[in-house]
Amino acid sequence: MRNIIVPIDFSNYSEFALKTAALLAKKYNATLFALHMLDMQDMFLTESISYQQEKAVFFLKLAEKKVKDFLKKDYLTGIKVIPIIKNYKIFSEINTIVEEVQADLIIMGSHGTSGVKDFFIGSNTEKVVRYSDAPVLVVKNELANIDFSDIVVATDFSKESIPAYKNVLKTLDCLNARKQLLYVNLPNENFKTTVEMEKMASNFLLEAEGNADRLINVNYVCDRSVEKGILNFSNAVGADLISVITHGRKGLSHIFAGSIAEDVTNHSTLPIITFKI
Repeated sequence: MRNIIVPIDFSNYSEFALKTAALLAKKYNATLFALHMLDMQDMFLTESISYQQEKAVFFLKLAEKKVKDFLKKDYLTGIKVIPIIKNYKIFSEINTIVEEVQADLIIMGSHGTSGVKDFFIGSNTEKVVRYSDAPVLVVKNELANIDFSDIVVATDFSKESIPAYKNVLKTLDCLNARKQLLYVNLPNENFKTTVEMEKMASNFLLEAEGNADRLINVNYVCDRSVEKGILNFSNAVGADLISVITHGRKGLSHIFAGSIAEDVTNHSTLPIITFKI
């Protein structure tokens, strides 16, 4: 883990993310990229070119000062921190920045959301989870340490998720934590018997890892939704991190099919790390 992006908006939640990133940076000698997004497009619709430029320079200088002041933290001492200020929306351009800095991980703070308002408005964290090609670690509160010892890895054992699953192992292996694979069985047309689930898990592991040794760490639960199954199981076993593979659905497919990763991210109090197929 060499490069970590931390989007900051000067809120308490972005500081939770920054502190978490600092812990990881110190452990792995990583560089932090503190990313602040300026969305000035709507400010200039009725203004002259010269005034637009003058106004843009003013807001850029103001943002630079705020970022500089925000990064004056004792816990960042000894860590290489590079501020980045961009003028566009974070959720639609995040992969451009990931490629620019060759980021291994994005860390974001989130308060979680619920209700009708969020359905129409959404949150930046949700959209980063949806768009980012890099893993996204979402924290809801300040973490005292990043000594994760028990990680729930939720999977549907599908062939298309194998590359993302390999990325999960590559990213999480450095944490030296116990990984509990989880499959949530639903009481509908997708219901599977125990024999069917075990065969599916075995075939998946053989193709993904070349052996089925990890079958001993596979868990099956039945619940009313995948989200509830993941959260209930994680709480029951005392997990300290949840890993979810997401399809990163956008547009109509997202509206109708939804996103399990976003639902879990919104409603879990535990840290969540997402990997996109």
